[in-house]
This record gives sequence, structure tokens and C-alpha cells, in this order.
Amino acid sequence: MTFLTLTVADCLKKSSQLNDISDSPRLDIEIFLAHILQKDRTYLFTWPEKELTEEQMNQFNLFFSRRLAGEPVAHIIGQREFWSLPLTVNSSTLIPRPDTELLVEAVLGLFAEDDEKKSRRLLDLGTGTGAIVLALANEKKSWQCTGVDKEIAAVELAEKNRAKFKLDNVRILQSDWFASLTSEGSFDIIVGNPPYIDPADEHLTQGDVRFEPLSALIADKKGLADLEYIITHSPKYLTPTGFLLVEHGHDQGAAVRDLFTANHFDDINTFRDFGRNERVTVGKLNAS
Repeated sequence: MTFLTLTVADCLKKSSQLNDISDSPRLDIEIFLAHILQKDRTYLFTWPEKELTEEQMNQFNLFFSRRLAGEPVAHIIGQREFWSLPLTVNSSTLIPRPDTELLVEAVLGLFAEDDEKKSRRLLDLGTGTGAIVLALANEKKSWQCTGVDKEIAAVELAEKNRAKFKLDNVRILQSDWFASLTSEGSFDIIVGNPPYIDPADEHLTQGDVRFEPLSALIADKKGLADLEYIITHSPKYLTPTGFLLVEHGHDQGAAVRDLFTANHFDDINTFRDFGRNERVTVGKLNAS
């Protein structure tokens, strides 16, 4: 039995059909091919005439049809790279965004002068895939890191990723924010990327977010409810000069800074993402 073969170049040409679906149609196809062929993307440019096997072609066609239906690339291949870690992802929680790497950068910047063996305790609230806590634990092997999520499916996913990278300095726990942490002691750093989208935001019906759980995206009070809860309660779980860092919406910077000030944080600073939007705010607890 014969079948119509496809080359790498043929597949790449199909990217134009995704123009109305994706902001990066060519990249989507490259990611599919790299995953199917088990090669890096450079290989695609070096060997454009490489023919796919029948099995590979069937897999590509399946991936392509799912992307045409709007399904996120990360869900289709079951993976998204974050801070150079190829995380396993699924529909139980958010797909890690590149902008969230800003939060990792901000934490590392705070402790850039630390001795390599300096031990610190970090808590990641709403860990999801485990992206933030695993990235930081991988950079700081001497830190003791805890990631929590209230959704058991997310806890299982984060634990799967933790085991995948053999990060023994990380614990993943089920907890509704701080609820299960009464005996955990104080943390030097608390980080969080909570839901912060206004439930009325029209973008919730567009793009990849249609395939992600609403509970991980939206919050009451025009998106500020969970941020307010975290900022208000964090002082009880921080060391006297501990740091809190949160990711938030592009138009929430001023409100978040006000919440930090109202809850005894000093040295408050907001970092901008790749699009120059206010995205991550940090404050140092003043417990005096």
C-alpha cells in the first residue's frame, strides 16, 4: 500500500493555514515536527527534504488538526519548556507562560550575592505544573522549596515533574493557599502566580485560555481577590525580613503596590514583562 509522503518542508508550508488560529503558526509547526522527529528545531532547517514515515505523518496530521481546532500546542505535545525545563503539562492547570520567567529572574536577583551553599526556605503558592518552584529549586540546590496547590490533579502533575527532574529539595503538597501549612514554620521567600483575570474579561473566550481551567485564571474583585488574600496573609508565614513576589495583571500594578504597603511591606518594586507591562511586584516584610 502506498501513501503520499510529506517532507519537513511540506509540513512547514502548512503553517499559513494556522494564521487565524495562532500568533506563531510557523513556530507551532516547528515544535510539532521537532517533537515527532525527536530532533531540535535546527535539524528542520538543515534537512528540509527529510521525508516523514507513515507513522510520523499520521501523528503530524493529528497534531495539525487539533491545532486547527484551537487546542494549545503544549496540550497537544504534552510539554512546555520553562526556564529550560521541559515540563509535562495537561489540561488540569495553566500552561506556563514565558512572562512568568520574570518572577524566577526577580527571585534569583534578590539573592544573587548568596553563598552557593546558603540555605533558604521558599514557598510557591498555586504551583500548578510546578514551573516556578522547580525552576528555582533547580537553580538553588541548597534551598528547601515547597509548592502547594488546592487541586489534586495539579499536585499530581507537579509531583510528576518534580520526580522527572529528580529535585529532592522540593516538596509538593495539597493546600488551599496557606491552609495546610500551619506546622511548616516561616519562609524566606513566598512566590505566587494566582488567578488574576477579571471574570468579565473578553479574552477568556479567545485563544489558548479556552482550554485551561477557569479556576486557575479568574478571581473576584476584578481579578484582585486572590492577590489580596495572598498579600494579606503572607506576613504570618514569612521570616521578619522575608520577601513576597507575585505575578499580576498588566493593569493591577498600582493596586498590588497599595496592598503591599497596607500589609507592612517595604522596598516595593514592580518589574515589567517582555511587552513592557507591569507584571511582577516584590516587597520585603517590615516586621518591626
